[in-house]
Order: sequence, then C-alpha cells, then structure tokens
Amino acid sequence: MSLGEAIFLGLLQGFTEFLPVSSSGHLVIFQQLFGISQQGITFEVLVHFGTMLSIITVFWGDLVALFKGLAKSREQKKLFFLLLIGTIVTGVVGIFLGSFLKGLFEEPVVTSLMLLITGFIVHIIAKISKSPQGKNVKEMSLWDGIVVGLFQGAAIIPGISRSGSTILASLFQGLKRQTAIKYSFLLALPAIAGATFLEGIEIFHMEELPAYLYLYILAAVLAFLSGILAIKIFIKFLNEGKFHYFSYYCWFAGAFSLLYFLFF
Repeated sequence: MSLGEAIFLGLLQGFTEFLPVSSSGHLVIFQQLFGISQQGITFEVLVHFGTMLSIITVFWGDLVALFKGLAKSREQKKLFFLLLIGTIVTGVVGIFLGSFLKGLFEEPVVTSLMLLITGFIVHIIAKISKSPQGKNVKEMSLWDGIVVGLFQGAAIIPGISRSGSTILASLFQGLKRQTAIKYSFLLALPAIAGATFLEGIEIFHMEELPAYLYLYILAAVLAFLSGILAIKIFIKFLNEGKFHYFSYYCWFAGAFSLLYFLFF
C-alpha cells in the first residue's frame, strides 16, 4: 500500500461510512474502476475501529447519559433495550441472509442500481424530515426497534446506505428527527463494533504484522477524523433541510457507474 492509497482509502471509509451514500457501494465501484482491492484483515479492522471511535466521539454525551441512566432513568433503560433489540434483529439478518445478499448483489452493475435506490431513499428522507413533530425515546415501541434493526440489516446490500436506511425507517415509524438521528447512529455502534471484533479475531492467527502497519494506522486516523466530519455534515444537512443534496450525488454516481459498467 502506498501513502496515497492509505490517505484515499482512509478518507473514503470515514466519509462514506456515515454520509447516506453507501460505503460498501463505493468500495465495490472503486474496486472495479481503479483496481483497488481489499487491503487485508488488519487494514479492515483498523479503519472500522477508526469509524467506531467517530461515533463514540460525537455521541459521547449521549453514551455517558445512557450508561449512567441505566440504574435510575426509565428513558435510558428503554433506549438501551431498544438498541439491544435493534442490534439483535440486525445480527439475525446478517447471520441468515448476509452471505446470500452479498453474493447476490456484490456486482458493480447491481450496486450502481442500488445506489440509485439510495438516492430515492435520501430524497424521501429530505421530504419527511422537515416536520419537527414525532415520537421521542419515551414514546418508542418495541416494533420501532425491530423495524429499524431490519432496515439496518438490509443495508448489508452494497449500494444501500446504512445511515439512510435507518433514518428512513425511524422517520417512517414516526420518530422525531433528533430522536431518529440519535437512535440511528447509536445503533450503528454495536454493528460496527461487532464487525470489527469478528475481523479482529483473525489478527491473533497472524504470524507477523504487516510491513506497512504505519500506513494502516494513518488510514485509521483519517477514517476517524473524516468520520467525525461526516457525522456532523449529516446532522447539519438534515436539520437545515439540505439533505436532498445527497440524493443528487447518489443519482449521479449511480447513473455514471451504471453506464460505465454497461458500456465500457
């Protein structure tokens, strides 16, 4: 791995992990366009760890309130329970359908089509997120956690945005915009942590660390920093009614890559 590749892949991971543009979709498309291949287990673990730290940093106050309130706050207990339900549902989808969905859709043409669908998902979010009304955590139901967890599990399909899917599901379930944002990103934390842990197990079976470990660490740091920026951009655009700009990007990227892979 070169210095340029480390910088590019780290920034790509951080930005696309949290912006509603599908990180897995971009990975599939860039692999085909520029011949960028998977960099190995260690690289995947470090960049995922970097993005996990991004969520912890931005939502640190919410996480502290969550764990402090488990003993005495009914609202925080309910939030923890709903996050647990959503995580279990996501895990079940991943266990039973993960390999099937990835094998079926991990093709550049189909991924491009999925990116076009993500554009419509984001456009719908832009329309229905304008109302400040909706349910807070206290008013959320068990079904809300199940539905959002299902949508997060379905986002394993390359080209379908995880953040876009979970926000859309939350808003469709009637959650208030700020509640939808918090629940969506907190729900991503155990999912990313779980993926990082499963990938990280392989490191213990390695006889030696990669020669370019310092480049992997650089990529992880850049994924962490760009992840923080991406989350803040996501929240800012959603709150300011500018979320539709992401749909235009998804449509352009999806259409361009679709035409390229079909005719070139």
